Amino acid sequence: MPTLMNRDELRTALENAIKGKSANKSPFSLAWAEGSLSREHLARWAENHYHYVGPFADYLAYIYARTPDHMTDAKDFLLANMYEEEIGGDRHTDLLIRFAEACGTTRERVVDQDNMSPTTRALQSWCYAVAMREDPVVAVAGLVVGLESQVPSIYRKQTPTLRDSYGFTDEEVEFFDLHIVSDEIHGERGYQIVLEHATTVALQQRCIKICEVGAQMRLLYTTALYHDYVAPELALAT
Repeated sequence: MPTLMNRDELRTALENAIKGKSANKSPFSLAWAEGSLSREHLARWAENHYHYVGPFADYLAYIYARTPDHMTDAKDFLLANMYEEEIGGDRHTDLLIRFAEACGTTRERVVDQDNMSPTTRALQSWCYAVAMREDPVVAVAGLVVGLESQVPSIYRKQTPTLRDSYGFTDEEVEFFDLHIVSDEIHGERGYQIVLEHATTVALQQRCIKICEVGAQMRLLYTTALYHDYVAPELALAT
């Protein structure tokens, strides 16, 4: 039978739930880090990624609306995160669209929902379901710890390649530079909220499980991009 964990034990369990399932391990991420994708492949990534991260402030808003008033630290974090996404300087989705346009696609294609893959649609739907239905602490574990905390490690491997191999400018890759910094902060705040408010065995176990599922969902989504857009071209070339 699981027992109530202290903060250090819970932190380790959350980290282990994600370990080995990072989107860094997907073939799309590996090909990106090696510089073997084309700009067209990166454009398809941007068109899909917009529909996953574009509604992130919406996901957080659903969690915020259901978070009890006594969890002021969590509510303050969620509100600040929404502010940063939407109006705290450049809108994050606009930075993503700037990168997409540099890859050769258009704003119209990026925002068109018909241009996301079924797996991307599944990830977006999962995020909405978690935000709307799960306990707020569990939802933070899934979306902030399981998903958002991965971002810095992913982008630290990919962003140098964008400059060195593809020749993108600093302005064109600002989306990635920004999230290396901001999502490291967000991820840590997410951990602290879970460590503070997951105060029962059942809640702790649900947080651990949803971190694992969140990591699996992002890995599946990124792997599907390779099979949807890269693998068919390699097969044709062969």
